[in-house]
Amino acid sequence: MTAHRILFIVLDGISDRPCPELGNRTPLQAALTPVLDRIARDGVCGIMDTIAPGIRPGSDTAHLSLLGYDPEKYYTGRGPLEAEGCGIRMEPGMIGFRCNYATLDDQGRVADRRAGRVHGTETLSNAIQEGVDLSSLGIEFFFRSGAGHRAALAFRGEGLGVAVTSNDPKKEGVPPLPFEPRDGDEADRKTAQALREFVRQAEGILRDHPFNASRREKGLLPANTVLIRGAGRMGHFESFSTKHGLSGKVISAAALIAGIGSAIGLTRVDVPGTTGSVNTDLAAKVRAAREALSTSDFVLVNIKGADEAGHDGDARAKMAFIEKIDLALAPLAGLPGTLIVVCADHSTPCSVKDHSADPVPLVISGEGARVDRVTAFDEVSCAEGGLHRIRGLSLMPILLDLVNRSPKFGA
Repeated sequence: MTAHRILFIVLDGISDRPCPELGNRTPLQAALTPVLDRIARDGVCGIMDTIAPGIRPGSDTAHLSLLGYDPEKYYTGRGPLEAEGCGIRMEPGMIGFRCNYATLDDQGRVADRRAGRVHGTETLSNAIQEGVDLSSLGIEFFFRSGAGHRAALAFRGEGLGVAVTSNDPKKEGVPPLPFEPRDGDEADRKTAQALREFVRQAEGILRDHPFNASRREKGLLPANTVLIRGAGRMGHFESFSTKHGLSGKVISAAALIAGIGSAIGLTRVDVPGTTGSVNTDLAAKVRAAREALSTSDFVLVNIKGADEAGHDGDARAKMAFIEKIDLALAPLAGLPGTLIVVCADHSTPCSVKDHSADPVPLVISGEGARVDRVTAFDEVSCAEGGLHRIRGLSLMPILLDLVNRSPKFGA
């Protein structure tokens, strides 16, 4: 028997390094994960450098690589992909940025880069879209909310560059940085000027908006400025169906991952109740995945909460969320006719509070997969598996071969 469809589950940032508070185990080793262990026991395991050994992957470059798109060829910056995922239809040549709603104090310093992890900012984004005017610069802009405090911005117009600095100081207690061209090019100067004007007008709208007035009354931080980074020019992506011969869907609350899926032609499945955080509705995401498999050859599911806990440096919270993931995945284990792939896109060690180059665990389970001797899904156990150590760009060819969709090389 050969599986005919692929369920690709990316547990964002799930892998880690030994944590002293967990007895020098990783959160994945310390967590109770009977479902993931069963998938590992029934499949073939390995570890994977999603880009290459020693290279710290971004979530964007990692997912491109995992999906078979060489980041060296296709990656033009995170901003355009984030914008696509926030619902902005990015055409080749448009400039995209990733944004955070943030809080400025009375002295103009960044009090919180995420505005208290604010949610439900659509009314703010709509007000900015309606109230900001960049027509004097010959620029049409698009601004949309993402998950939580996140948002995205896109510019369309002539003579725009992407070599501009960010206003995000990456820390609290200091003012936002000025937007500046990186190399003095006239196109970059125009983009920097447009960003300065956009933020100036947006802050005027946010200052007295009822949404923020209500937050102040509740003792919550207002979302009274926008931090902007990740400039990039939208490129051209070969469609997933053309490249791999598979129809596909993407399920992700993270705008970046949804945007990557949309950019390569995967159909986006929006699932109410999913947040991209530890409070996401995992059961709803699993139900959506099962339903999507009934009409698609390939379904990508991204689950992000463990990455957030890693960035916060909270090993126990990361372990607890891994156990929630494991419980939620039970209905997906052993689906007939389905190749189940589970991996991370990168490691997010609690000791680092950021991405690292540590390889990630990987398992492929289903009809046709050679079963090795690994019985647990974690960073160390998977390293002993039959896949050994591979790179992210090798994964899709392996999967295509297992579902009998790989072209023959030679006679």
